[in-house]
Amino acid sequence: MKNKKILIADDDEGIVDAVTMILEVMGYEVEYTYDGGTVIDAVKNQPDLILLDIWMSGYDGRDICRQLKSDPKYMGIPVLMISASRDIKQSALDAGANDFMEKPFEMDSLLSKVDFLLN
Repeated sequence: MKNKKILIADDDEGIVDAVTMILEVMGYEVEYTYDGGTVIDAVKNQPDLILLDIWMSGYDGRDICRQLKSDPKYMGIPVLMISASRDIKQSALDAGANDFMEKPFEMDSLLSKVDFLLN
């Protein structure tokens, strides 16, 4: 069985580093980008799951999510949106996200959501 590939798109290097380390320890293959403008290109590598920050370097992750979910090539890839804003869960789900997590989050919660979305 091949390792599941997860794309992390977040402009917070600390979060990317921590999440990458945990996911790799759990056996996932991880790719990441800090730039909202490169997410669509990064998705061409066909990740099994996308962790997408809502606010990143001039881009709104909800717009990126809408774009992905409207493309037949990518619409089936689950998107877990993350944000420090508590009041935007509904708008993340409305944009097509499969789930939402609020920062800061517990790694155990993240891993259970990742596991759920991949299975």
